[in-house]
Amino acid sequence: MTRRHNTRAPLIARDAEERYGRYIREALITEGGHLAIGRGGFTLYFARGEYLSGHDCETIKAACIAARLPVIDSRGLEFEVVCDLAVRGPMVAVGEPASALPWGAFSYAPLAAVADAYRAAGAEVWNLPAAAPAARRE
Repeated sequence: MTRRHNTRAPLIARDAEERYGRYIREALITEGGHLAIGRGGFTLYFARGEYLSGHDCETIKAACIAARLPVIDSRGLEFEVVCDLAVRGPMVAVGEPASALPWGAFSYAPLAAVADAYRAAGAEVWNLPAAAPAARRE
């Protein structure tokens, strides 16, 4: 059975649309735009140097997943693992070109590469397939 999407039906709940819809739409058209969720709340990266942070994690997570925006949820990881990824690993290049390889601290990598590192550590990654092996950080 094939399911058809009703293009007139809203993808996300009305309250989430009112609060986050504009930012989610902007993130969808920005290279590297994504939602990151951690123990301290969420950060929605929607343009170069622009982001929205908050604590309504489940509402915005559901809205971003429904809108097909990439989501990285690291709340289930050990604290030390998240620290290592955040401090030693690259940042996501949002609305700007990635740095040249090798990627490390203070460099910018494509979203797929950073998401793969989090995925390998056990984080939930939504709406983003694993990167091709050649594109992974060595």
